[in-house]
Amino acid sequence: MNRSLRMASLSLAVILGLSGCATTDPYTREQKTSNATVGTGIGVITGAIIGAAVSSKSDRGKGALIGAGIGGLAGGSVGYYMDQQEMKLRQQLEGTGVSVSRVGDQIILNMPGNVTFDTNQDQVKSQFYPTLNSVALVLKEFENTLVTVAGHTDSVGEAAYNQALSDRRARSVAQYLVNQQIPYQRVASIGYGESRPIADNINKAGRAQNRRVELTLDPIVR
Repeated sequence: MNRSLRMASLSLAVILGLSGCATTDPYTREQKTSNATVGTGIGVITGAIIGAAVSSKSDRGKGALIGAGIGGLAGGSVGYYMDQQEMKLRQQLEGTGVSVSRVGDQIILNMPGNVTFDTNQDQVKSQFYPTLNSVALVLKEFENTLVTVAGHTDSVGEAAYNQALSDRRARSVAQYLVNQQIPYQRVASIGYGESRPIADNINKAGRAQNRRVELTLDPIVR
């Protein structure tokens, strides 16, 4: 696949991955409730994630699934599939500093900036590799999952700098997952800079929460 098509594919993945997003406190380990009967709830991706060189959007979705060798899930099986994936992620990420949240049919992994990166750096800390390896292990097992990596910063410094830093950090995490043999068709990245705080930037504790990378996991439904 040539570079331009690859970039277009990633852009489409971002758009699809962000549609239907909901928010929650990513630092709260909420009580698990079964979503096995949800079916086609929040954030479900209908059709494919990214893909083939065809003209219409509907054909592109179908072609991406075929081209990537991903069959997609039947609507009625989505809830159970995400339940099992969430359970595996919670087991793998216990004690790592990464929180696991469930919002309908989405799973959100919150990776605090101080755990993932050194200050003002965009290369993943080597100490964090085992954690990302654990995420990749689950993603390999649950291959009908789209991953959108989003970078966020606090409001300290210039907005343009923060935006660029969030872009680079999101790309670093996304690239690491691809390097762990997660198909690039399933992975997209986007930076939000300081535009989506989850806490008050006035105090140190709030700023620390805002410096983060979030992985949003969406099921792919045929």
